[in-house]
Amino acid sequence: MSKKLQELEFLAQKFRRDNSLNENEPIIFSNLLQKKNILTVYRPLSSGLSGMSIKIKTNEGQDNIQRFMLINSNHSIGKQHFTICHELYHLYYQENFTAAISNAGKFDKRGDINEYRADMFAVYLLLPQWGVWNLIPEEERAKNKITIGTILAIEKYFACSHSALLIRLVELDLIDEQHKAQFQHGIKSYARKLGFDTKLYEPGNHNKVIGNYGAMAYKAWDDGIISESSYMSLMKDLGVDVSKITLTDDNGEE
Repeated sequence: MSKKLQELEFLAQKFRRDNSLNENEPIIFSNLLQKKNILTVYRPLSSGLSGMSIKIKTNEGQDNIQRFMLINSNHSIGKQHFTICHELYHLYYQENFTAAISNAGKFDKRGDINEYRADMFAVYLLLPQWGVWNLIPEEERAKNKITIGTILAIEKYFACSHSALLIRLVELDLIDEQHKAQFQHGIKSYARKLGFDTKLYEPGNHNKVIGNYGAMAYKAWDDGIISESSYMSLMKDLGVDVSKITLTDDNGEE
């Protein structure tokens, strides 16, 4: 592993420690995003777009930075988790970052260096070395001995994308590129055959929102940043028709 990749793995380990996550536990993403106060919106997007992230400096409170993520809910749940970790790199570790549209999971060393670094950070954050190692039976810890059943078990435990685990297994010298190619396709069929739940490999979370989306929209309107019609449109995205809400006082009087 190169020095630059070691630095990314160190950052991933540090992020886990800073957020009270050890190397043997999976990330519960809804809890993490809520804890980090990252407004996260899941929407069906085109297949070539995995998501985007935005970091905005404000003048309010001790933490004067607001962070936002948009995640493609048309992608599998596992890919969504990978994308979240990818966006976390942009939001917390990329220098001079303000906003980016991402196609996470390309692992393109010749393209945008920050996209590649975000991909590798996501692998390390999702799949800590000892956490993966501890889920592999002793007889499968030699190169190219790991079984598809063990691969599925690791993916289920860490709720990770299939491609991310294959990259990690290559990094840990547990499979070579040839075996990676053999395992690359048909994971959902393998899951069915071996009795694993396939939800990880399917889309989901359509229109889910994590964070104070409604409160932020109201404040933007109340501060005159957006119009009332824009506020009502934003709330409609949450399934709330503001025009039909009647405010009452504590005595039930309008």
